[in-house]
Amino acid sequence: MKLLFIDGCVSQRGPASRTRALAEAFLSAFQESHPGAEVETVTLEALDFKPFLPAALNRRDELASAGAFGAPVFGLARQFQAADKIAAAPFWDMSFPAVMRIYIEHISANGLCYHYEAGGCHGDCRADRLAYLTTSGDFERPESLGVLYWKQLSKMFGVPRFDYVFAGGLDVDPAKAPELLEAACEQARALGRSF
Repeated sequence: MKLLFIDGCVSQRGPASRTRALAEAFLSAFQESHPGAEVETVTLEALDFKPFLPAALNRRDELASAGAFGAPVFGLARQFQAADKIAAAPFWDMSFPAVMRIYIEHISANGLCYHYEAGGCHGDCRADRLAYLTTSGDFERPESLGVLYWKQLSKMFGVPRFDYVFAGGLDVDPAKAPELLEAACEQARALGRSF
């Protein structure tokens, strides 16, 4: 079994990133509960890629039309499509960092991660679960875009179960932040054990 962790923890706090702490709580519990599982990490900060512009999109569409999904432009999509389970982080400006959006452009490959039929879009990814792990200075809102976006992506890619942990309100009362973060980390550990 392979868990793909999409590490979008772009933070000025570096190793003290609160979202990283949440992700590490989840990943540690997952690995303890699934000792034979492989965890593969995509560190978005380390990727050298750009948003798709028309010429690059046209080239990718030509390759897809030819069934050339082995081309390098589909590397991230192949990796995402083949994962058994997926976890992604974090939250940023009511959504997620721009580099995460560019990553999503790269994995959203029609004919590989999803396809269209008369009834609409059908997902082709292997994963049975996707977890979104996120923190925020503000409280969680029902319309939190990062959560809703990944929930919709899960459906588009054919991932049947979506889970998330949202550690919110961390900047509302800084004195309570450690307690709030630890409570969310415990939720993340519980999710990691059952994932």
